[in-house]
Amino acid sequence: MTHQGETSIHLADRITLRADLRHPAGEPVGLVIFVHGSGSGRHSPRNRHVAEVLQEVGMRTLLLDLLTVDEERIDAQTREYRFDIPLLADRVVDVIEWVRTHLSNQAIGLFGASTGAAAALIAAADRPNDVTAVVSRGGRPDLADDALPRVRAPTLLIVGGNDPVVEELNRQAQSSMTVESRLEIVPGATHLFEEPGTLDVVADLAAGWFTRYLSR
Repeated sequence: MTHQGETSIHLADRITLRADLRHPAGEPVGLVIFVHGSGSGRHSPRNRHVAEVLQEVGMRTLLLDLLTVDEERIDAQTREYRFDIPLLADRVVDVIEWVRTHLSNQAIGLFGASTGAAAALIAAADRPNDVTAVVSRGGRPDLADDALPRVRAPTLLIVGGNDPVVEELNRQAQSSMTVESRLEIVPGATHLFEEPGTLDVVADLAAGWFTRYLSR
């Protein structure tokens, strides 16, 4: 049983982000921030499914919209914000600082999907003392570019077995990383992990990775 609640995260420059902070029933092991990409947000059913599994193993989870209401309205027409990875990465850094100020000083993990994985890795590179572990689901870590060698958080890259282009991009990104990293291929899965059982595999892999590093 988890306790949950909608919350607003107030950042500098009058930026307010909508979020869903959930707590496990017992003492939390750590906190995982979900970094959505490509027009997704806190209502993503795939990330909510992963979040529920993480809560079951003792993680706090923070699902949030990285764009404001006005930005989402513009993005729905122009798509100009969803691919603005530097902006998304800056927002993640700001949220990390908010977490440090308003929540207990727990280990922080980042779970990034699609372009959000690049934003998560850039944020991890910029805040090496705050981010303990990173997981990417069907992500584009290659878009983190020159931030990749600076990442200090152990990173798990999860890719669908039927997503060869993204698999190759993940292999290229992994070769640029100097920290401990692992590439997991989920057999039979396409980019969105919509095939039966594939998302459960993602959730179990993420739970194992975060439990290993956040509980230290």
